[in-house]
Amino acid sequence: MSDTEVDFRTLPLPEVLRLFRENGEPSDPRPDIDTSSLKRRFPRLGNVEARDLKIDGGVRPVPARLYRDASAEACGRALVWVHGGAFIGGHLDMPESNWLALELAAQGIPVLALDYVKCLGDVHFPEPSDDVLAGWRYAVAHTEELFGVPAGSVLLGGASAGGNLTAGVVARLRDAGAGVPAGLILVYPVVHPNGPEASAEVDPESEHGHLALNFAGSRDGLRDPHAFAALGPVEGFPSTMIVVCERDQLRPSGEAFATQLGDAGIPSALHLERGADHGHINEPSDPTALPTIAAITKWIGGGVATS
Repeated sequence: MSDTEVDFRTLPLPEVLRLFRENGEPSDPRPDIDTSSLKRRFPRLGNVEARDLKIDGGVRPVPARLYRDASAEACGRALVWVHGGAFIGGHLDMPESNWLALELAAQGIPVLALDYVKCLGDVHFPEPSDDVLAGWRYAVAHTEELFGVPAGSVLLGGASAGGNLTAGVVARLRDAGAGVPAGLILVYPVVHPNGPEASAEVDPESEHGHLALNFAGSRDGLRDPHAFAALGPVEGFPSTMIVVCERDQLRPSGEAFATQLGDAGIPSALHLERGADHGHINEPSDPTALPTIAAITKWIGGGVATS
C-alpha cells in the first residue's frame, strides 16, 4: 500500500505531517460536496456567485473566496470566515468553508472565506494567524467593493482551528489598538492548549497535546494568549457567538470561553447543538448541520441564538 492509500487518521502525527508535506492533503472521497452538487441538492444556493482571490499576505499570498448573491435580500452585515483542520489540513473547497459560505450568502450575508498556511512541521504560530490577520485587514480595507457594507458591519468567525485563529486575531487587533470585528463567531473552537479540559496544562503524549504543540511550535508558545485566546484577557472583544456540540471532546473549551466572556461583561451567545459532534458543519448530510447554520444566520441578523 502506498503512502497516499494509507488512512492518515490511524497514523501518529509526525507521520501525518510527513505525508502531507510530501503528497499534499488527501482528496476528499465524497462525490457530492462540490459546488455543483450542493447547488443541485439545495436549490436555494443556485444564485450564489463565488470568485477566488489572492490576498497579499506579505510573506505569501493568502487564498480567499468571495461569495455573494445579488438576488438575496441584503442583511447589511458580512462575514470573514476561516475553516478548521487541526492546523494541518483543510481548504476552501471543504463544506465547512464552501457550503457554509454558500448558505450564508444565499441569506444575504456576503462571505469572504480565507485559507492559511498549514503547520506541517516547519511552520508554526504565528504564521497561520498572520495569514488570517492579513485577510481580515484586506477585507476591512475593501468592504464596499467586496461586500457592499461599511467596515463596521463586518464580522469574523471560524470553526475548530479556524475558531482558534479568529479569536487570536481579535486579541492581536485589540492589543495593537486596531478596530475589532463587529462580532465574532466561534464554532466548536479550541481556544485552550488543552481543549478537552479547557486548560493551559497540556499532556504532551495526548493527541490534542501533539496538535497544540505542533501549532504553537514550543512550550513557550503554548502560553501565548495570541495563540490561545482563552489564556489572556477578553476585555475589548466584540459580541461573540459560540457553538458547541453535545458529543464533542472540545466542548469544554468553547463553554469555558463563553463563561470567560460573560464574566468580563462581553455580550455572548452560547449555542449547544444537541446530537452533534465535532466537525458536523463539514457534512451537509448531518441532520445537525443546517440547524447550526440557521442559528449563525439568525445571530448575524441580530437575533439571539442560544439553547
